[in-house]
Amino acid sequence: MSYYISPRFLDKLAIHITKNYLELNNVRVPLILGIHGRKGEGKSFQCELVFERMGIEAVRMSAGELESPDAGDPGRLIRLRYREAAEMVKVRGKMFVLIINDLDIGAGRIDRGTQYTVNTQLVNGTLMNIADSPTDVQLPGSYDSNPLQRIPIIVTGNDFSTLYAPLIRDGRMEKFYWEPNREDRIGIVSGIFAEDGLARADIEQLVDTFSQQAIDFFSALRSRIYDEQILEFIHQIGVDKISSRVINSVEGPPQFPKPDFTLSRLVEFGEMMRSEQEQVETLKLAREYNKVLGETIQESVNSNYKKPITTQGSSAVSECQ
Repeated sequence: MSYYISPRFLDKLAIHITKNYLELNNVRVPLILGIHGRKGEGKSFQCELVFERMGIEAVRMSAGELESPDAGDPGRLIRLRYREAAEMVKVRGKMFVLIINDLDIGAGRIDRGTQYTVNTQLVNGTLMNIADSPTDVQLPGSYDSNPLQRIPIIVTGNDFSTLYAPLIRDGRMEKFYWEPNREDRIGIVSGIFAEDGLARADIEQLVDTFSQQAIDFFSALRSRIYDEQILEFIHQIGVDKISSRVINSVEGPPQFPKPDFTLSRLVEFGEMMRSEQEQVETLKLAREYNKVLGETIQESVNSNYKKPITTQGSSAVSECQ
């Protein structure tokens, strides 16, 4: 399957990565490229396609690795992965990058309820230090005087305004807002349905029908088309026997005929998915639960505030009077 790479996305990453491997006189090159945009638009996947196209390799980190019960571990891990990438450049003789997905989730402050831990501070401080001294990245407890290979860092996220402001300033991080235009969306969706025989005109109409949906909506839509066949297969085998039929079965993995990928069918399933999204937005149960919880807490606070405070000291004062 051939996937579509946005020319804008390819150019931005290619420039940033290549520029960090060049020695440009009197030019300060930002080490970090921050790719941000709304959820589900394929930021991480486009990065992987660019890496494959350029023939480079990536050392990867995720937001889940940026917190630990042991203070300092995430910062040390970032340094370790960065040094690992620098070493692999020498060993394999090709470009490497360090990519951290969903940085804003692991190191940002989403709202007042987000806990700001020591590790969050150290992650921000570590990335700032690496961006300022990319060839002198040391591990705690050791010192290596040999300069490292400079390794470009790419971070993805939805909302970079939640990050520590000095980290994302110009000079340390170059920002790239990714919002696929109509041509990008048509190209990406064409890649998703490349094996299904949809005409270009059908792809365009599908994209225009669901123009407000993110890219991952169309990937989920293609998966949803298989649901009817899988449900029929489950009923045929029996719910109580499906596990033994699918896992380690002597009959081999089940085969399914190609579903109906006509435009009308895709639109029908797409409308069902959009209706489910609207139902989630309409209910907003979490907001209702939090509202009730907040009112309960407030009532408890008010009740305690109104109770007379009696202590041993106040009794003693009363007796003296």
